[in-house]
Amino acid sequence: MRRAVTSGTPLPAPDDPTPTPQPDSTDTAPADTAPADTAPPDATPPDTAPRPDPSAGPGPHVDPYAGPHVDAAVAQQVRHARYAPWPYTRLDVAAARAAGHRPHPIRQFVLKTRSRCNLACTYCYVYEMADQGWRDQPPAMTPATIARAAQRIAEHAAAHDLPRVDLVLHGGEPLLSAPAQLAVPVDAVRTAVAGAAPATRVTATVQTNGTLLTRGRLTALAAAGIRVGVSLDGGLPAHNTRRVDHAGRPGFASAARGLRLLARHPQSYAGVLCVVDLDQDPIETYESLLAFDPPSVGLLLPLANWSAPPPGHRPGRTPYADWLLAVFERWWHDGVRRTRIRLFEEIIALLLGLPTTTETLGLTPAATAVIETDGSIEQADSLKSAYEGATATGMTLDTHSFDQLLDHPGLAARQLGRDALAGWCRACELVDVCGGGHYPHRYRAGEGFRRPSVYCADLQRLIRHIAAAVQRAAQTPRPATDPPPAEGTEATGPATGPAEAPVAEAPAEHPPAVAS
Repeated sequence: MRRAVTSGTPLPAPDDPTPTPQPDSTDTAPADTAPADTAPPDATPPDTAPRPDPSAGPGPHVDPYAGPHVDAAVAQQVRHARYAPWPYTRLDVAAARAAGHRPHPIRQFVLKTRSRCNLACTYCYVYEMADQGWRDQPPAMTPATIARAAQRIAEHAAAHDLPRVDLVLHGGEPLLSAPAQLAVPVDAVRTAVAGAAPATRVTATVQTNGTLLTRGRLTALAAAGIRVGVSLDGGLPAHNTRRVDHAGRPGFASAARGLRLLARHPQSYAGVLCVVDLDQDPIETYESLLAFDPPSVGLLLPLANWSAPPPGHRPGRTPYADWLLAVFERWWHDGVRRTRIRLFEEIIALLLGLPTTTETLGLTPAATAVIETDGSIEQADSLKSAYEGATATGMTLDTHSFDQLLDHPGLAARQLGRDALAGWCRACELVDVCGGGHYPHRYRAGEGFRRPSVYCADLQRLIRHIAAAVQRAAQTPRPATDPPPAEGTEATGPATGPAEAPVAEAPAEHPPAVAS
């Protein structure tokens, strides 16, 4: 562990007008390094518009950049260039390849099997944020699209000798499908991969809001080897007031019933995803989630950026770090590990120099592709929080391979590591752990995705605190009377001390980092 991580003065937050440290003159990033990369950003409100009912069919979708005589692909390029010059007009992918940046194959495929949802959560990034592309999507993925997706995934796995590909069934709400249909996409991919790349293992997870979990669906999912991740805002009704149906009725009771059923099938239980809510007590939220016996809890920072800052965002304050550290202290000092918390484990793994597969921290190249219900190939859903069309690539299963996606500027930028970051981030001592933060959190309208995370100050405080805790644990001698753990058992600290530092597992052991 680097000593600088646990001591020293943090860099100023992006709101601070203090000049930003710049990388030295040997920096050879192939990307644009204009001063705008590090200028203190202002928080400007996003454009707002009424949001229609996401359970309805496709309604008229008025694109301000596509008139009756404007080609859709041209309109898409105009949007990207206007809202995100980095990377769409400032990144030369060919130059990056010439400089040695090799593409990394896609390893996770998110299949949007349903584009509609039975809930209308008021903060949903699919229906309530900047991108409204869902309205143009068919409600469900057709058998022909599923077959074409399976063929393309198998083709990619064979071309790159992938040891494993991970499928995520997503939506909308994927459990709107009948139980007999839930495994169809996974079965199709497994069959295609077995023929083209027999050494490749296929794992599968479904991410759901939990309200439609039934014994029949759980039986069908378990039989197909599909694990279940559930999105929930906490374990009490008061935590979930924004997770309502289209009539405004709370969805918590149905989700809680589904989670109790899922807890009886531990082999199928991937875990719970929970977005941090500053209005809720962190310890109460954590403890209430434990009542559902999740093997893993994913604590997610709200999707926000410099043009649409998160609630409570103020210069010099770290409310999200404060919230998360309250949970960390309870989890770290529990003595018995009651669940795994992905965010904390990933930070610890990165501090120890261990590999992780997350895109929210560290410098691991992005390796996720999204397949929409109409067969469009898109980037990660989280980009929908930035601007209309932010996930669009102009590619479809019928016209493009996943190898072609690798050279798309949007994905290529997320595989560049340090060279994709603002000068501020490249000069930061925490860069190997933070990695500039989650890509959507770096966005600012008119500039793109090359600022420090809007959560920069929170991430600095969180990482330093966890690093100090791990260092203290490593320096604390085990009591002489405490016998060593038996071989093959998990070691934890004494009942009054922290548990032994956990390490990251393979991504299939976690719920996918995409909410429902």
